[in-house]
Amino acid sequence: MKFKNNKNAIFNTSKKVPYFTFPCLSEIGFIKHGFSTRLGGVSTGIYKSMNLGFCNGDAAENVKENYNRISESIGFKPENIVATDQVHNTEIRLATAADKGKGIIKKRDYKEIDGLITKEAGITLATYYADCVPLYFVDIRNHAIGLSHSGWRGTVKRMGRATLEAMGKHFGTNTEDVITLIGPSICRDCYEVGKEVAEAFQREFTESQIKDILSDKEEGKYQLNLWEANRHIFLDAGVRPENIHISQVCTSCNSSLLFSHRASKGKRGTLAAFLMLNE
Repeated sequence: MKFKNNKNAIFNTSKKVPYFTFPCLSEIGFIKHGFSTRLGGVSTGIYKSMNLGFCNGDAAENVKENYNRISESIGFKPENIVATDQVHNTEIRLATAADKGKGIIKKRDYKEIDGLITKEAGITLATYYADCVPLYFVDIRNHAIGLSHSGWRGTVKRMGRATLEAMGKHFGTNTEDVITLIGPSICRDCYEVGKEVAEAFQREFTESQIKDILSDKEEGKYQLNLWEANRHIFLDAGVRPENIHISQVCTSCNSSLLFSHRASKGKRGTLAAFLMLNE
């Protein structure tokens, strides 16, 4: 499915560096958010041009300039970003002011973190993608936020539920008060998986849920719908159906606009999701 502006995702070109916003989050007055594209940066070659990954071989000075540019467009400061250290698990970090800049202008003093939560204004949470699923969370009652990375492994481990549980523990978040968004990521039509991955989902989800999540192509091949899997995870966790939103933007279908690991066969840069409580 090729991207077209729709009710779930807007391609914002009004600033120097374009980025995606999502109406379900834009309606919430106390946050800023965005999702980068591969446009508007200074990186070259396979990283062209808005690469936000320091660990994929791109020159660090290019990545830092890319952060300067995307930060200015969305409306936050690079030194206030807190970045994950993603390893496809479900560990969540409570981000505080002491974490500002970690993973961007300062070294992280934490490892193996795929999700971030905070209730402190001015901290910009950042997670990274090139087909995996960004999960945005906004507790509209307690003014708390979360941002998590959920590939197929994280989805099987129910990263969405883990993030909501962390927000409940630290902020008293009730899932009925949370607006969730399943962000740009690989769609079902583009995501073929083998038997091992399919069986992992079949063990975790009910038979009726699997009908939405997996399509059997025979000969040990399946099409996997991570969007529907995460929707079911949110429903099971108690999120109201009307508060679950799906961007409907596929990274692989739109590989000229977004980095896709599948479409590029691993030769690519890195996208980022951003979420912040306004100061």
